[in-house]
Amino acid sequence: MINISEISLRFADKVIFDNVSIFIRDTERIGIVGDNGTGKTTFLRSLMNDVYLDKGSIEIRSGKTIAYLSQEATELPEITVLEFMRNSAHITEIEAEIKSLEKQISVSDHESSEYIQVLKQYENILHEFDIKNGYSFDSEAKRILSGLGFKDDDFSRSCTEFSGGWKIRINLAVVLSKNADILLLDEPTNHLDSESMEWLESYLRDHQGAILTVSHDRRFLDKMVSKIIELKKGKFNIYSGNYSFYLKEKERRLEALKKEYEAQQGEIKRIQDFIDRFRSKASKAPQVQSRIKMLEKFDVIELENESKKIKIKFPDSTKSGNEVVKVRDLAKSYGELKVFENINFTAYRGEKIAVVGKNGAGKSTLFKIVFGETEPTAGNVEFGLNVIPAYFSQESSENLNAERNIWEEIQSCGSSENDTKLRSMLGAFLFSGNDIYKPISVLSGGEKSRMALLKILLSKSNLLILDEPTNHLDTATKNLFQEALLNYEGTIIIVSHDRFFLDELANKVYEIKDGALKIIEGNYSYYIEKRAQADSQAVQIQTSEKEENKTAFKSKDQKRAEADRRNQMHKETKYFKEKLEKTEAEIETYEVRKAEIESLLSGGLEHDYETTMSLSREIGNIEVQLAYKMDEWADLNEKLEEKLKASE
Repeated sequence: MINISEISLRFADKVIFDNVSIFIRDTERIGIVGDNGTGKTTFLRSLMNDVYLDKGSIEIRSGKTIAYLSQEATELPEITVLEFMRNSAHITEIEAEIKSLEKQISVSDHESSEYIQVLKQYENILHEFDIKNGYSFDSEAKRILSGLGFKDDDFSRSCTEFSGGWKIRINLAVVLSKNADILLLDEPTNHLDSESMEWLESYLRDHQGAILTVSHDRRFLDKMVSKIIELKKGKFNIYSGNYSFYLKEKERRLEALKKEYEAQQGEIKRIQDFIDRFRSKASKAPQVQSRIKMLEKFDVIELENESKKIKIKFPDSTKSGNEVVKVRDLAKSYGELKVFENINFTAYRGEKIAVVGKNGAGKSTLFKIVFGETEPTAGNVEFGLNVIPAYFSQESSENLNAERNIWEEIQSCGSSENDTKLRSMLGAFLFSGNDIYKPISVLSGGEKSRMALLKILLSKSNLLILDEPTNHLDTATKNLFQEALLNYEGTIIIVSHDRFFLDELANKVYEIKDGALKIIEGNYSYYIEKRAQADSQAVQIQTSEKEENKTAFKSKDQKRAEADRRNQMHKETKYFKEKLEKTEAEIETYEVRKAEIESLLSGGLEHDYETTMSLSREIGNIEVQLAYKMDEWADLNEKLEEKLKASE
């Protein structure tokens, strides 16, 4: 569907794409990963023809539609959310044209050629309206908006009333409503709460076309993609699996490359030793010259210089009492708007607590009250013995001293780390070289947030209250910071949309829902499991009530027909399940053999030309068969899902 052929792109001295090619099939789900600045967003924009390439071509099959979500908030018009969605899909425009044509038809002479022409236009525009699901567009748009966390009364609010994060949600809703053949999603989960993320994942699973997404959300990539394209040094490194597979396979490939490098270096040394030993002997001149030419023809393997890994840890601090913070009968209202009430909990030393809930549920408000930045309407907060709290929010950047530069601001923390370590930590937080002398006043919002977070990391504390701390961090920096949190000996209360990390960190979950607090003992996955069970039970109760009402009026013939239909459906689903199992087993066999061949090829067969060529041909055939079997698996899986849905 998308043929990317030998594309190259350079910005000044920086190579973005270096003669890379790839073919993307109709239903592929691809995650785009790479360090900051490697060209992930540029790659998506090039597919939209928004980037002028230096070389190569991108061909998209004729008739295929594309929808692109930018990670940046854009200015939206001063119209309602629903109107904006209708305008973006051209629904309002088409409706106006339909009405205009209907008016022309009503006044035209039915015998005239003008009438025939208008009627043809009318048929065409109705067909276009039908293709765009115009008749059900409003209900589908509202369903999408609700899934992304909007309330019913938000549909009629002006787009300009929403914050940047909510504007990105509106743009995401527009992209999804287009039902395009190709979805290009740049950080789609960045501003979503956990429930909206799960809804989005469910929605995208049903999407019939291709999806290419840039995301730092490991859980999202694990659940949504079956291929990873890693952008590195202008090249595409392809991994046929999800993000977890990519991490393991990347490590395996690196180890294999190291072995191949060591074997090649040994061979180079052996040849060079022969040259050095017999260079001055005339009788050995032909052999020496032969080996010199052999060295010149070597495609020398280069290993990347492994960057020195910096270790970040919070400074040691005084041990707090066992009861770190007590919250009793807490309530908060803004006029008639009640955020929450009757909130009670005690956080104990060493606990790692994840606070979850929909956007607007009151998570940030609770944090501000606990830290003393906002007064509660009722109730109180009490810190325990020797508690030293540190608080991070998106507004923490406002506490930086605008008259200092970055280096001066970091030194003001009173950290015991030496200058070399401080510079390394600044580099890890993407402030390197002369950047550390930038004035605070000229930093972007994201840069200020990173600075505020680094200051917390350098300060002594035994209670961390963190509201979305990793929003502005790249993957490497986020991993460093999260590792520091995992080793933190104090108490942590955190809001984060990084579900994978919450699973690793949290041992307790506080859910704020409908103005109340529910405490779940366990990690984030356990909380999701319990929530899914509760939701499922609620659906089952509703379904059971409906079925009872239906079966009360069913005849024997109707019941017999339904039983026959269920039996037939069982046979059909069993057939597809068996076919799927067989296909999965064949895929596994091919993948195991492919790994065996790759291991053999990296084990030093460079002198055995015939075996190397034979194995290379075999691995080529395997890759063709794998591609065919993966398509077959996707087709069978899709048909099975259709049968299962039909049986519900």
